Amino acid sequence: MKSRQAAIGFIFVTLLIDTIGFGVIIPVLPNLIIEMTHGTTSEAARIGGWLLFAFAIVQFLFAPILGGISDSIGRRPVLLGSLFGFGLDYIFLAFAPTLAWLFVGRIIAGALGAIHPISETKINFDS
Repeated sequence: MKSRQAAIGFIFVTLLIDTIGFGVIIPVLPNLIIEMTHGTTSEAARIGGWLLFAFAIVQFLFAPILGGISDSIGRRPVLLGSLFGFGLDYIFLAFAPTLAWLFVGRIIAGALGAIHPISETKINFDS
């Protein structure tokens, strides 16, 4: 029972880090795009929408893949890999010299950030 509670705690902390990271990126992204492109707010909003779309579509495509990998090797390594991927994304966002690098970072985050299906599998508390 203790190992199950520890696993649930690990999953919740992973989801918390994922959600906090996403919440930190969203407010910063428009100013980062404006600074990078020297464009207007409306142009930054359009590019930001494409960045969010790239993240979402890659996450949609990779969710079943990460789910299958987690079934074969376990949740913990996949969740740790996901956190590592988010770390790479934040490095890409911090040091990105061009918009292409921003897209690369968001695609990495989408591919390795499809952890919600992994963490939301059914847990049996009765046994």
